[in-house]
Amino acid sequence: MTAAARISLDLIGITKVYPSAVALNQVSLGIRGGEVVGLIGENGAGKSTLMKVLGGTIVPDEGEIVIDGKTASHLTPAEALARGIAFVHQELNPFFNLDVAGNVLLGREPRSRRFGFIDHAAMAERVKPLLDMLGARFQPSTQASELSLADQQLMEIAKALSTNVRLLILDEPTSSLTLAETQRLLDVVRRLRADGVAILFITHRLAEVEAVADRVVGLRDGRNAGELRSGSINRDAMVRLMIGRDVTQFYTPPHVRQGPVVLRTRNLRTEAYPQAPVDLEVRGGEILGLAGLVGAGRTELARAIFGIDPVQGGRVEMNDKPVASGSVPAAIAAGICLVPEDRKGEGLFLDFSLSENVVMPNLSEIATAGFVDRGAEMEIADRSRSRLSIRAPRLDRAVSELSGGNQQKVVLAKWLGLDPRLIILDEPTRGIDVGAKAEVYRLMRDLAEGGAAVLMISSDMEEVIGVSTRVAVMRRGSIAGILSRADLCEETILSLAVG
Repeated sequence: MTAAARISLDLIGITKVYPSAVALNQVSLGIRGGEVVGLIGENGAGKSTLMKVLGGTIVPDEGEIVIDGKTASHLTPAEALARGIAFVHQELNPFFNLDVAGNVLLGREPRSRRFGFIDHAAMAERVKPLLDMLGARFQPSTQASELSLADQQLMEIAKALSTNVRLLILDEPTSSLTLAETQRLLDVVRRLRADGVAILFITHRLAEVEAVADRVVGLRDGRNAGELRSGSINRDAMVRLMIGRDVTQFYTPPHVRQGPVVLRTRNLRTEAYPQAPVDLEVRGGEILGLAGLVGAGRTELARAIFGIDPVQGGRVEMNDKPVASGSVPAAIAAGICLVPEDRKGEGLFLDFSLSENVVMPNLSEIATAGFVDRGAEMEIADRSRSRLSIRAPRLDRAVSELSGGNQQKVVLAKWLGLDPRLIILDEPTRGIDVGAKAEVYRLMRDLAEGGAAVLMISSDMEEVIGVSTRVAVMRRGSIAGILSRADLCEETILSLAVG
């Protein structure tokens, strides 16, 4: 990073209308160098569209963009970059065939003077200080394909910082980070603010907004919902700004009913931790939270139970009957469903419609001789849309066009049609807004109170404590302890997680 003049930016009356919806309606927002502005709103409120206007990938129908006193009707991506506007997007798209330095400096690689070849040593020298600033545990020479999701996020942040940035837009930057990594990132945000960089911080983790924001701007249904200034920024005020009401009973555990054991793992050993057998029981009528640090083996356990990954030993039982290992069809037939953490990569067919995604696991019920009954498909999808409050004007709309929260609801709707006996949710509220979170929690309670067993993997400590009936804590592939609801507290969970 090099020092640059502080930016002065105003979006005035920005409007964007699509055939099926008004995405932005006379939205205005201003930001100055040395200021952190939190941008909040439910999924579908218009945040992403507004950011694409700033990045030059969407041309607004009305409004003005004023940067350093110069007015334009729109920007191109090249103009946005030239003005010092850099993005860190929630959805990551790294080049896995390159190393970290190659990703960070893509298109801006230093070259040797004599032959014009890429100077890899100079690239590493330029990127290493950025990684150190972020507290990254990998090197410029590390292949991107070897990075975890959290490390990919840090690499993208380093890429943004490697430009002559004057306005840094962070879209859900901590969604894949550990608590320690999140604190380091927030420290970087404070340091950049002190250096005169403007930060637009978009997140559904309201505690982080409260920790670093000088101002908060809320969007609701494509319009300005209001603004909060330092001293008035708190969680309740932000929730009211986002959804226009208080969210009562946000964290409400299900009514505890000691049902029979639905899932039991016996000495189950995963590929990630073949020397760590897991014995675990999940009962009908409960939400069992699965906590632990990143890399503790929670996702690997879920994938083994669902049959995606082969097991190295032990077995999975549903209702006291063994389930064939390494077989997703066998798991589904036994009543097991998995909502994966990576909803776009593993949970959805992005180019397919909402209705096609919803009925995908249950096609045999609405197909005859290989032909799908479209009327039945639409009827099922319409019921799911109503049940889960999916915001989509049309059932034939591609799910790639939906917001993150609505995409997550489509993944849930897909499996609920099978009436699962065990539903595993891996980071079910990652990257979705507070209103959608409340709806997911309600759905989880309804499933548990209907007799299903719910296994929820979450890195959000407040969420784990708030909604779980019991909590199992993993460490290095093993169950370090199981806590009853009466024993739940952050200190106890963390002590088990770190040993």
